Amino acid sequence: MPHVARARADSHGARSERVRSVMKIVIEFYRTRNADDAHAVVGRETKEAVNTSDAIEIARLLSQTLDMPQRPDAMTITDANGATLYSGVTNAEAANDERQQS
Repeated sequence: MPHVARARADSHGARSERVRSVMKIVIEFYRTRNADDAHAVVGRETKEAVNTSDAIEIARLLSQTLDMPQRPDAMTITDANGATLYSGVTNAEAANDERQQS
């Protein structure tokens, strides 16, 4: 019986490895100017993520913790081939507060 349990664990482990395959992502953080919607890149990071949701979560955390010259208000996440996976604000509430103060 222990041999069967090991085989099941091995096949389950192989399945987990397939599910957990990672993709390289590039996250660009930028500031936007309201007057003309110009974008200034304030940070760029290359990371690995399991899927798009994971990539967005990683980017949101990095937007709060990275040392950048300015706090970003938006980000773009691309895959290793340059295809855009996500583009949007890093924190809608903070971006709206800053824009209302301008």
